[in-house]
Amino acid sequence: MQLSLTLEEVIDFLLETTLFRDLDAAELGDIVQIMQIQRFRPDQAIFNEGDPGNAWFVIYSGKARVEKRDPFSPSREVAILGAHACFGEMAILDQSPRSASIIATEDTTTFRFPAPMFETLVQEESVAAYKLIYAMAKALCGRQRKMNQQLTDLMDEKATDMAGLRSRVGPFVDES
Repeated sequence: MQLSLTLEEVIDFLLETTLFRDLDAAELGDIVQIMQIQRFRPDQAIFNEGDPGNAWFVIYSGKARVEKRDPFSPSREVAILGAHACFGEMAILDQSPRSASIIATEDTTTFRFPAPMFETLVQEESVAAYKLIYAMAKALCGRQRKMNQQLTDLMDEKATDMAGLRSRVGPFVDES
């Protein structure tokens, strides 16, 4: 899995990634300085649910699945992530353990941004770090809104199913 990227290719890629779109070239330079490239094989965990949140990632190439533990099965697939997908940022913002597992589904290359180095940028009052935190917050708000809508849809579906069941079963009260 050989990968050779120029700085220009990395910056072009990041500018095409939603989280980085508002950064200028100098700000991207600050971020690229802390970036590490990591490669993963199919079925290799990038991180596991419950692990410490020590970095956030952007997929450069390949795909990964998001899995959540499920009390009734080993795990449940929640999503598939592809190129330009960012993940792991929740742990950067609140220092909590990982809320899900991320597993490569094919040869996958990520850009890894270590938490301590990112925190140093924040402490140095890097405009790039602040812009990224703002972009992370917006992305997380979007995910939360989507999840709220999915939960509402699920509750509406369940209420409709219950109403249909009641109409088929009839009243439970003996009217005699």
